[in-house]
Amino acid sequence: GGDGALLRHLCRKLRASGPVTVAEYMREALTNPAQGYYTRRGGIGESGDFITSPEISQVFGELIGIWYISEWMAMGKPNTFQLVELGPGTGTLTEDILRVFNQLSSVLSKCDVSVHLVEVSPKLSENQAQMLTGGKVQPSPRDESAYMKGISKTGIPIFWYRDIQDVPSGYSFYLAHEFFDALPIHKFQRTEKGWREVLVDIDPEVPDQLRFVLSPSSTPATENFIQPEETRDHVEVCPEAGVIIQRLACRIEKDGGAALVADYGHDGTKTDTFRGFRNHKLHDVLSAPGTADLTADVDFSYLRKMAQERTTTLGPIKQREFLKNMGIDLRLQVLLQNSRDAATREQLLHSYDMLMNPENMGDCFNFFALLPHHRLVHPDKKDKPEVKSPLPPVAGFNELLLK
Repeated sequence: GGDGALLRHLCRKLRASGPVTVAEYMREALTNPAQGYYTRRGGIGESGDFITSPEISQVFGELIGIWYISEWMAMGKPNTFQLVELGPGTGTLTEDILRVFNQLSSVLSKCDVSVHLVEVSPKLSENQAQMLTGGKVQPSPRDESAYMKGISKTGIPIFWYRDIQDVPSGYSFYLAHEFFDALPIHKFQRTEKGWREVLVDIDPEVPDQLRFVLSPSSTPATENFIQPEETRDHVEVCPEAGVIIQRLACRIEKDGGAALVADYGHDGTKTDTFRGFRNHKLHDVLSAPGTADLTADVDFSYLRKMAQERTTTLGPIKQREFLKNMGIDLRLQVLLQNSRDAATREQLLHSYDMLMNPENMGDCFNFFALLPHHRLVHPDKKDKPEVKSPLPPVAGFNELLLK
């Protein structure tokens, strides 16, 4: 084994059958069953390779919980909803959201709430189960779509699935926090001869070292994934993200609900964002595959295109603005007043700065939402302009107005 095993495996493959797409390289490096980064460690948190917002501050998840409740209320308080999280990581975010649901249980009292986690990593799902249920889980019978189920510490049923298609249909709120940035991307470069795909190959000069090369001619991916109106010279496309957004949009259009996506990203302006992280530091994406986390910024303009007008889309809006609109400043004041010691206050202010400061995550992190069309436009507005009951603003994307 050791850290060179995946590199050796890739080199054998490349010698035998030639260069691979960046997407194929990413898939191997992250999810190879024996040597992939996520399969082996899933390094989230202080000791891992990256720290996510829920690990920085409980406030982050609480405000997202409030977002879902405010949307649930705006949609007329349906009597049941599923919270569906894609790639729940350590489970911290779900836990923070469930704490808010529990604190507002009087508001949700007539509502049947369940949690559905889409998680491929057996290791991570064990950690999530431990955190959310205290280990009270059981494997599901073969004929059920979930592979594991349990009851949260706050008494809400939780189910685990390998694929979003396994999640039962129904009124659902979807959450994808730092989920899309780890999906495999294709990379393309504009040349005099037209678009070429960037591939990964062996460096003939250096044994067992990888390098980027350009495809000699156009590939099926260049034909399919580059928009004719594209103006950039270098483009990253994540087809898997497109497929998942289409599924979410179809579900929301059919069953109602909403989806919230929070991730590093841009609105179709950036070019080369593919990077690696190891021990909280940048790491060369092609060296020691399987030992570092690989990510690419999410192209929200592509996600918007992929929703294909099945739903309304809002954003991307900077994390700093979203959290401000959600009332993070007020929440911070309350926590500061309630904290007993200077160390806790110090920690609160530090985590606030991490989330909000443009130098940290405030600007590079974005929020994006999918909502049914009727959430923002009255279906009967067109025929009856005199219908004047205003729809409540969408929290986070507008200022949260708590009645």
